[in-house]
Amino acid sequence: MGGTILEMKDISKTFTGVKALSNVNFKVEQGEIHCLIGENGAGKSTLMKVLSGVYPHGAYQGDIVFEGSVQRFAKIGDSVKAGIAIIYQELALFPDLTVYENIFAGNEIKQGAFVDWNRTIARAKDMLRKVKLNVNPETPIKELGVGKQQLVEIAKALSKDVKLLILDEPTAALNEDDSENLLALLRELKAQGMTCIMISHKLKEVIAIADKATVLRDGRTICTLDAAKGEISESVIIRNMVGREIDDIYPKRPRKNFGGNVLEVRDWTAYDPRLGRAVVKNVDLHVKKGEIVGIAGLMGSGRTELALSLFGNPKSYKLQGELLVEGQPRAFKHPRDAIKAGIAYVTEDRKGDGLFLIQDIKSNLSAANLGAVAARGIINANEEVKIANGYKQSMNIKAPSVEQLVGNLSGGNQQKVSLGKWLFVGPKLLILDEPTRGIDVGAKFEIYTIMNKLIGEGMSIIMISSELGEVLGMSDRIYVMAEGRMKGELSASEADQEKIMHFATQ
Repeated sequence: MGGTILEMKDISKTFTGVKALSNVNFKVEQGEIHCLIGENGAGKSTLMKVLSGVYPHGAYQGDIVFEGSVQRFAKIGDSVKAGIAIIYQELALFPDLTVYENIFAGNEIKQGAFVDWNRTIARAKDMLRKVKLNVNPETPIKELGVGKQQLVEIAKALSKDVKLLILDEPTAALNEDDSENLLALLRELKAQGMTCIMISHKLKEVIAIADKATVLRDGRTICTLDAAKGEISESVIIRNMVGREIDDIYPKRPRKNFGGNVLEVRDWTAYDPRLGRAVVKNVDLHVKKGEIVGIAGLMGSGRTELALSLFGNPKSYKLQGELLVEGQPRAFKHPRDAIKAGIAYVTEDRKGDGLFLIQDIKSNLSAANLGAVAARGIINANEEVKIANGYKQSMNIKAPSVEQLVGNLSGGNQQKVSLGKWLFVGPKLLILDEPTRGIDVGAKFEIYTIMNKLIGEGMSIIMISSELGEVLGMSDRIYVMAEGRMKGELSASEADQEKIMHFATQ
């Protein structure tokens, strides 16, 4: 490694009386991959927004020293000029523009007053080769998968002669292959002298790639771990992140005899007219009372499409087959029909589809069951607050009050609100689609504990997850999907990662 490229000294940042950062110290050496880790709300993203100029000089206390000089960034453009680039979890690309237009958006190559498109395309090809993305630069971004879009974002950053590349949860929405490709690229960039800061909740990735890892907790620096000294391990990271030992991330629950079928699906097919093909094909599935059924599979295997087709078919698929709830044939024409029958669905995209980010916690929690807090069309505000406070306490939603805007919550607390919203409708069967995506290990443990509590109360759960450890750790029984079909069914006792991947790749 070279000398110190970045040092953030005694950084403090306050929002309306709440201290998000308290005298944080963070040092990064030239040419290393330095992971920044901590629970949701620990201050990681806030610290990076201070560094990148989102929060300008004067809006925080402390000093940013980059390449030996104290920096006073007034805006994002100032940090970019200094050689710092940040790539957020929600990609900032223009879907209708081409790859080359996105790479040089705001940084156009000009000949006089006009954009030199020939040089732009040639330079874009150079950037794509650098990130090992073999696509035509004239391809519209919307035609690329998420993994390739992530590489375009990195190419965009590299086109600005970046010296320090910051990636915020870069693999959160990627499948395992795309994640591994991205980590391999970061290793190659490091070999070329690039310095990277990576925020990640995936501890296996941190262990695999980090030269050093700094842990934040409650807005404070807890420690910096050094891989060369053997300090980076899962148990050490978890202990420092949450302030306590978690012996088993998947809390145990007593195995029991399950009840009868809550849901049964026979020869179920969902045809998507927009794609011109079936996205779910001849699926048979059943879920018993008090059972967690995991659904595994690679991205694009049809898991979410299956969930949506069962939950009132909001995508208007053409459906065939039988659906039975507690032994009775049902046909849902709208999600409200599924809700009335006792089925709820927690979406994988909490920000896009699951929550109203500009509304407060109490409004989100009551949104799916307004009738329970209203009389004659008027919401009883006192009752809404009372119910919301109950969920805030029982689900440990960390916020000053239920009046807090959901958009200002951490990812883990947003997920708890999304889950609480659907628990308020009182379902018999809860479909959880990627329930812990993008949340930290402490929040994951809390979500799993809530799941076990619900199962203990007699609820049934379908859990869709791309994390094999999660599927194996939480499921009583596992289905594996590929290309819209059920390829295998495994009991918890016989399942392992190899068997799941065998079915997932058939």
